[in-house]
Order: sequence, then structure tokens, then C-alpha cells
Amino acid sequence: MAASTSATNTNLELIKEVRSHEVAIAELSNLSSSRAVYQKNGNLFFRTTVQKAAASEQKQLDSAKAKLEG
Repeated sequence: MAASTSATNTNLELIKEVRSHEVAIAELSNLSSSRAVYQKNGNLFFRTTVQKAAASEQKQLDSAKAKLEG
């Protein structure tokens, strides 16, 4: 019983992570391309372009979806 509960919790966390990345991508797509954004890397934020931040979010989204399916 405990194993299925932890598996369910893991799946719920992965679903939340996927949704979070989808929202971030949608928000980034609504910004102008000339705007600078800050992306978190570890405990620090780095200034980057909208395109680079969206590409990074897309990679993280693909990774989370792969974990969810696998």
C-alpha cells in the first residue's frame, strides 16, 4: 500500500512540474523578444533572453514528460 501511495505522490509531483513548465512557456511566449528575463539556476538568477529561457523551459518540460511516461 505504501509503495502505491508514494508512486501516486511522485506522479502528482511530476504532473505539477509539467503544468508549471507549460505555464512558464506560455508566459514567456507573451513577452516581447527584446525583453530581458531572469532565469533561476541553482540559488542564483541570471539575465537571459526570452528565447533562451523558453528553450530551457521546453527542455525541462520534455524531461518531466519523459519521467512521467517512463
